[in-house]
Amino acid sequence: MKMNDNFLWGGATAANQIEGAYDLHRGLANVDLQPTGKDRFPICKGVLHHLAFDDQHNYPAKHGIDFYHHYKEDIKLFAEMGFKAFRLSIAWTRIFPTGLEEEPNEDGLKFYDDVFHELKKYDIEPVVTICHFDAPVALTKAFGSWKSRQMIDCYLKLCKVLFTRYKGIVKYWITFNEINMILHLPFTAAGIILEEGEGEEVLYQAAHHELVASALATKMAHEIDPENKIGCMLAAGNTYPYTPDPKDVWASIQADREGYFFIDVQSRGYYPSYALKMFERKGIHLDIHEEDHDLLKENTVDYISLSYYSSRLTSTNKTITQKTDGNVFATLRNPYLKASQWGWQIDPLGLRITLNSLYDRYQKPLFIVENGLGAKDELVNGTVEDDYRIAYLHEHIKTMKEAVEEDGVDLMGYLAWGCIDLISASTGEMSKRYGMIYVDLDDEGHGTYQRYKKKSFDYYKQVIASNGEVY
Repeated sequence: MKMNDNFLWGGATAANQIEGAYDLHRGLANVDLQPTGKDRFPICKGVLHHLAFDDQHNYPAKHGIDFYHHYKEDIKLFAEMGFKAFRLSIAWTRIFPTGLEEEPNEDGLKFYDDVFHELKKYDIEPVVTICHFDAPVALTKAFGSWKSRQMIDCYLKLCKVLFTRYKGIVKYWITFNEINMILHLPFTAAGIILEEGEGEEVLYQAAHHELVASALATKMAHEIDPENKIGCMLAAGNTYPYTPDPKDVWASIQADREGYFFIDVQSRGYYPSYALKMFERKGIHLDIHEEDHDLLKENTVDYISLSYYSSRLTSTNKTITQKTDGNVFATLRNPYLKASQWGWQIDPLGLRITLNSLYDRYQKPLFIVENGLGAKDELVNGTVEDDYRIAYLHEHIKTMKEAVEEDGVDLMGYLAWGCIDLISASTGEMSKRYGMIYVDLDDEGHGTYQRYKKKSFDYYKQVIASNGEVY
């Protein structure tokens, strides 16, 4: 058994990490305001309130890699690699600068018209994330962003414009990027600022609003174009028990349920009983409208997309405290795994395990829309000898193929994260590079922005050309 001939090989990015041109035809978004340095995580978590640029911080999203002016060059390179699909996101504030406008911004739409036209020129299928950690700051100021049910109508207004404008051009949509991240980085994920005393109840209420919005967007997409395929997305990676102690096993199941909760609702159409019991135990009371139940039930997603970078590890033994570095998800160090330069544990077999877990649970097509290695690259004589990245991709593609060919997982495609170097979501650094294409830019935003092919460029080109037979 081989990979399907229609398998979507390609790469993935996000608007706030590549586009730049923050002051051209757009408004201010939450993701613009995430600086490098010590304040980044407090701001991302919504505990340090920060709703305007200042002179004390460096804001890398302002310039990204200037995809806004380089998109033709970049897409041409993607085509040379043989991409079948390219995942990008829409910058909400390019379409509705404050989110409150009644009519969309034609200049912002024109940019995406041009990008999609360029992709179609090379027969590259666009995979579009409607909301990739992106919320207009004006909506945070107006009513607290996704804390408020008012946000649903603002989101649907954006969706209607996109589904109508790009009917027949975009087929694959993702409603929210890594929707479970709202529990970990509320400002990043949803533009949420936490006031004193606010906690889980506020976050789950905001999550409910996103879940309803996702269902309504799915309904709208199918009505506007029955050919549309709508996906949800999980920041995935199974949690392992540290020992065979049943308490550790139970802890690992509970940890995975935190993320599964969102996909259970989006894929199955109802709140799982374990979540309702958890709300009951914690005294969490959500404002769920009567019609929400039918909306969720009747408008489940067509496929489940996921990002995978690492597995996780948990234990109930309080003396085991050594944790990984540089990961949003707090997890114990696994003694059987090596780690990247940023402390992310590298677990290729974990991808096969995760794919099987998700497919066993949902029996819906899966789509890997992020996977890659962040590393320091050295440009020498116009290239990067990134054998470490090739090794990472080789091992993950190998276990992905095993999940499909030996286990029977229904997988739509594989999109390598940061197919071109971009601003790191976790740290804001440019030096944490993921791409097969090097961009001459440093952490302070200095450089020529010139693009160079890395060794991994030719490796991935070969993988795609052989449909994964040579990997």
